[in-house]
Amino acid sequence: MEICLPGELEDKLSHLASRQGRDTSALVVEAVERLVDHDLWFTSEVEKGLAQIESGQTLSHEEVGIRLRDFLTSKLTQS
Repeated sequence: MEICLPGELEDKLSHLASRQGRDTSALVVEAVERLVDHDLWFTSEVEKGLAQIESGQTLSHEEVGIRLRDFLTSKLTQS
């Protein structure tokens, strides 16, 4: 597979690769892998959420507020 990058992006990629002592192809593969993995994870999480909604596993606005307040309170007391 071959991809064409805009000149400015290609320059940035080359600069980054040289700073890291790596090959530009390796950086591109790593970036694409991260993007694909993130999109797969995100899609999976959205599907889980939709399944929870369909099965009635939801929280009211008030319940969300209580959970958020409790969470923030616990974080503040840990500091």
